[in-house]
Amino acid sequence: MGKVAVGAAVIGGAAICAAAALIARHHVRSSRRWAKTAEILRELEEKCATPNAKLKQIADAMTVEMHAGLASEGGSKLKMLISYVDNLPTGDEEGVYYALDLGGTNFRVLRVQLAGNSGIKSQEFAEVSIPPQLMVGTSQALFDYIAAELAKFVADEGDKYHLPPGRQRELGFTFSFPVMQLSIDSGNLIRWTKGFSIHDMVGQDVVAELTRAMKGQGLDMRVSALVNDTVGTLAGGRYDDKDVVIAVILGTGSNAAYVERAQAIPKWHGPHPKSGEMVINMEWGNFRSSQLPLTEYDIALDAESLNPSEQIFEKMISGMYLGELFRRVLYKMADEAALFGDIVPPNLKTPFILRTPEMSAMHHDTSPDLQVVGNKMKDILEISNTSLKTRKVVGEVCNIIATRGARLAASGILGILRKLGRDTVTNGETTKTVIAMDGGLYEHYTKYSECMENTLHELVGDKVSDTIKLVHSNDGSGIGAALLAASHSRYLGEVDGF
Repeated sequence: MGKVAVGAAVIGGAAICAAAALIARHHVRSSRRWAKTAEILRELEEKCATPNAKLKQIADAMTVEMHAGLASEGGSKLKMLISYVDNLPTGDEEGVYYALDLGGTNFRVLRVQLAGNSGIKSQEFAEVSIPPQLMVGTSQALFDYIAAELAKFVADEGDKYHLPPGRQRELGFTFSFPVMQLSIDSGNLIRWTKGFSIHDMVGQDVVAELTRAMKGQGLDMRVSALVNDTVGTLAGGRYDDKDVVIAVILGTGSNAAYVERAQAIPKWHGPHPKSGEMVINMEWGNFRSSQLPLTEYDIALDAESLNPSEQIFEKMISGMYLGELFRRVLYKMADEAALFGDIVPPNLKTPFILRTPEMSAMHHDTSPDLQVVGNKMKDILEISNTSLKTRKVVGEVCNIIATRGARLAASGILGILRKLGRDTVTNGETTKTVIAMDGGLYEHYTKYSECMENTLHELVGDKVSDTIKLVHSNDGSGIGAALLAASHSRYLGEVDGF
């Protein structure tokens, strides 16, 4: 063999060895990446674990906080706000009433015509998005915008509804933020949640601010009931089913309300309600317990939020935050395990870019190649050509975060059932308990709502589970507010004239 041939053979052999070494290094690097990804995933699963024993401890902690919150103002992380609603709808209400439902990035205005025992004769509504700058601006700007849209809605009805001379239109105002209720038709804002931060409104009467704005629009309308969305959902549920005693909202935010015995509310110093009952707005989003399975992602999200150290329970279970927790886990996998390649995708660094509806779509992806996951990664994060292995990891992260949230929500409901003594069957007696559910998370994130219901069944057992029914109270917060406006009308007993 000539020198040239030998040299070529040596060079060729060296090239093959170099290529083999490169491939080997790639495999080693790839193996390390997947090992690190698996480690992060395993740690997430461990930290988010919610065995039934832990959920029952969380439920007990919820019940303890409920008692403390009912005993005195400031006695608990749970506000346990007195709603001043001691008469829920009976089904006999008549007339046309309005509702304004403000509780997230949209608000709705509704008109409901009630026909006594015949139920709701008609209902119409309009939904309006709130410009982001108004969520962090001034109270005047926000309420002027809302009142202008309300005035448009009323103007569009033309001559369809005629009011008797001197009679005002009446409105139920669903205001889905913590309020210190002063009466059925007044209340001061305690704090904003769900991305709102308007400092000049804190401590002020929200009904007075809305009334000012409506007068500015020349709108002759009176707020006859100020209600939280969860109280509204309870009222709407009770209108349809007399066994409704609890309402839970699982949407952008989360909250619960329930019917309490008046004598079980030590901090209530007003006249004893004729019904002997009072609806309590728990503001359960602010619940906190050492038993809650907090992760580094929860702690970082809370620290960087508009309301650090507040609404911890809500930040673990509600629609506004699940997608962001999901993003934070993927970011760590991208940064520390190069899940999406050597460079962290720029879009993945953007807070709240992954919304919970997108997370839900990925979680529900049943296609063999997880095409929905792949498309969402490409469309939202601009990550192309993800492998099936990567997509499976993404789906598993969805599952862990949603499952934890759903199971925690179930433990919260168990806490309320325990407070009411409805978590057991004694002496064979069964009391039917209907829970009115509302919110986009509950309605649209099927795996979440199914997991929550299955978990509640596990926690209470078969016998008690047979006495508990969860019903979707569709648009309960809007219709419920209109129903409470009717049951608290100043014109009760008069001929309504519509």
